[in-house]
Amino acid sequence: MNEDDLKYFQNILEEKRTQANADLEELERVSRSEDAQESPEDRSAYSLHMADRGTDAMEREKNMLLAQREGSYLDYVDEALQRVEDGTFGICRSCGGDIGRLRLEAVPTTTWCIDCKSKVKSKEGGSAQ
Repeated sequence: MNEDDLKYFQNILEEKRTQANADLEELERVSRSEDAQESPEDRSAYSLHMADRGTDAMEREKNMLLAQREGSYLDYVDEALQRVEDGTFGICRSCGGDIGRLRLEAVPTTTWCIDCKSKVKSKEGGSAQ
């Protein structure tokens, strides 16, 4: 991969990192505001609105899972940026071949070419992504 391509993908990855950080900050802000709005009556085990409490608990759990997923994605983006720095970005970790520009544009954090990913997915019984 030439220097211009590496710079192009570095810019894409940095934009993805910025967006993921913004999403993560928003999830944390929403979680903090939900916690601040909870009154002592809401913490009662015998709240008058048990269905609302269940919905609130589900929303908090969903936000925690989304935050965890966003954090993992940030790790993938940082690893991809490190590969750009190392000059190994765009090289399949399985076969050592080129991953391909279209695949990298679709999934810039990938470490597998489409052929190797398809082989792994077919062995697992899933579909290739």
